[in-house]
Amino acid sequence: MQGKIIKGIGGFYYVHDGKDTVTECKAKGAFRNQSVKPLVGDNVLFSLLEEEEGKGRIDALLPRKNALLRPAVANADQAMILVTAKAPAFHPGLLDRFLLWMETQALPTVIGIGKCDLGGDTGTIRKVYEGAGYPVCSFSAQTGEGLEAVRAILRGKTTVLAGASGVGKSTLLNALVPDAAMETGELSRKLKRGRHTTRHSELFCAEENTYLFDTPGFTSLIAPELEAAQLKDYFPEFDLPGESCSFRDCLHDKEPGCCVKAALEEGRIAESRYESYCRILDELRSRQRY
Repeated sequence: MQGKIIKGIGGFYYVHDGKDTVTECKAKGAFRNQSVKPLVGDNVLFSLLEEEEGKGRIDALLPRKNALLRPAVANADQAMILVTAKAPAFHPGLLDRFLLWMETQALPTVIGIGKCDLGGDTGTIRKVYEGAGYPVCSFSAQTGEGLEAVRAILRGKTTVLAGASGVGKSTLLNALVPDAAMETGELSRKLKRGRHTTRHSELFCAEENTYLFDTPGFTSLIAPELEAAQLKDYFPEFDLPGESCSFRDCLHDKEPGCCVKAALEEGRIAESRYESYCRILDELRSRQRY
């Protein structure tokens, strides 16, 4: 039979048959021998076990459209990275690393500013990231403000919900898919951080042909495996000014005649984005030395 993995925990995979049945499955040993790991979102062929009623075995993985490592899911159409202006506080460096991961996978990405009912400087976040070429929406899962716009962005697609711990991924999912009944955690008053209420990736159906991946939150994120010279290609706002740099292989760092740095000085590139770029560039250079 054909189905889709909607959850994976401890070596067990829960496969939805496209109708109303979910079967707990284990993968064939051949996958381990080939170092292949099924992912949530994978389309699979599976069979029921005669010796264990209601249990199954994944026999084959069908071709993937794509596969992400952070978070580990397959066959996504787009990502929505959630942030908040406060509670927890906004950390541009972490968002920029999320965006970098999605750029390396060529996955279209929307930035969702949640908890807008709590206030905070959402306008600056919107200005910086729309200026970098990313669609941005604001919403409150508590009051319902902006949720229809979110539904319109998600409709007809399979979307990865990603973001730092405590930004409200599970709360948004509950608002969009009431049957999900996800655990939602309160922020730690002492650390001002969210608890990791989601411990595994899981796929939910919000409406016809509309699916959402709920994924574990992060408080930090390393950069993907890249050469330092490749990094500039994943900051979209660098593309146009970078074409006019004096050096063809300009890293927009210490080179003279750099048009990206000129655009930064003129305010056409956000300072926070450029600072993130420089920090990640140093990280990649350090890896190459060792």
